Amino acid sequence: MIRIREIHSYPVKGLNGRHLERAKLLPGQGLPWDRAFAIAHGTAPFDAEAPQWLPKTHFLMLMQNERLAQLDCRFDDETQTLAVLRDGRQVARGRLGDPIGRAVIEQFFAAYLKDEVRGAPRIVSAEGHRFHDSRSGFLSIVGLASVGDLERVVRRTVHPLRFRANIYLEGSLPWEEFNWVGREIEIGAARLRIVKRIERCPATDVDPLSGARDMRIPLALRSGFGHQDFGIYAEVIGGGDIATGDELRVPPV
Repeated sequence: MIRIREIHSYPVKGLNGRHLERAKLLPGQGLPWDRAFAIAHGTAPFDAEAPQWLPKTHFLMLMQNERLAQLDCRFDDETQTLAVLRDGRQVARGRLGDPIGRAVIEQFFAAYLKDEVRGAPRIVSAEGHRFHDSRSGFLSIVGLASVGDLERVVRRTVHPLRFRANIYLEGSLPWEEFNWVGREIEIGAARLRIVKRIERCPATDVDPLSGARDMRIPLALRSGFGHQDFGIYAEVIGGGDIATGDELRVPPV
């Protein structure tokens, strides 16, 4: 039986996420607050009044800014407050919906990353807009059995959070999730359409706990499996609640 092992949401693109026991999925959307905010380079042409999808290179991200993983960032839904901790000590705190709060967070990241930022960094958001890497498929899913098979190839432990997925599954076969592309599945009370496989970038080379760029995941995928895909993107087509332990069902063709 295939079940949800963990659920994770990432309120600010590029920063660490948070573990959820349950969540409500709505059609055409991802997890609540997932990638609702991003930290844009000052040069990014993002317009909150007319938001458009932009490539991830316009935002702070682990692929280029691995020191982000050394921060412990905590987001509060009710107040939209982001607290940034470093080595267990709070170094910045601000409400992202408030100009002064955003400025506090922006100033911290400008000082923390220095010349890694192109122009003054900006906290950006827009009603209904999400800063996903993909134009389609706003929910990412990874099978833990596939993580185990990758560990066999690299001969070391691979932390699943390297892949920053929303849903981690247990009970599936290695790479079984690739067989669901183009099909509909049911998970908890929700119904999803699997859109495509996820092609991985060097962001996965960064250890999610230490921030060390200590592996070459895309290279390992290519050499071991002939591709650099890991996990799948899904579109929510039928809303409903999901929770850890919920069963995933793949209707017969």
